[in-house]
Amino acid sequence: MRLIKETLNEISNNFIVLAEKNIPQINEASDLIIQSLNRGGKIMFCGNGGSAADSQHLSAELVGRYMKNRKPLASIALSTDTSVITAISNDFSFDEIFSRQIESIGNEGDVLYAISTSSKSENVIAALKVAKTLKIKTIGITGNEDSGFAGLCDVTISVPALRPDRIQEMHIAIGHIICEIIESELC
Repeated sequence: MRLIKETLNEISNNFIVLAEKNIPQINEASDLIIQSLNRGGKIMFCGNGGSAADSQHLSAELVGRYMKNRKPLASIALSTDTSVITAISNDFSFDEIFSRQIESIGNEGDVLYAISTSSKSENVIAALKVAKTLKIKTIGITGNEDSGFAGLCDVTISVPALRPDRIQEMHIAIGHIICEIIESELC
């Protein structure tokens, strides 16, 4: 019982701090995505492990629906095509699994939504670098340490937690808030 109460208090406090420091960044990220979609762009998500799962989840919310029945919104999770990922990993490097896909399908005016609890994932950093060269807007979602994303993101949302599980809890909540903003503005 004590662990449950302590955990819920920690999670609650994390979200209070998140609200105090990140509302402008969440709003700015939402605006970038809305602008891109309004101009015919697409949203590309990337991340590893739990962040890959969040990428797929959020992309599905845009292509399918979040809360409203509406037209599908252009979105793709770059972690979903195992043939592409394993071919790039085998023939080139695991560090290029996202960047090569962005080079293939990314266009100026698109948005890359990069998720990393540490901001140190080399393949996510490589994706951000390629996106910048292609004039793709970049959103970085990370933990309390954001040094790996420095200078690579148009918007960085660093959540106030150190443990990966606590970081991921806030990441998916931020993604859901952004999806709700997108639907309220576009639909």
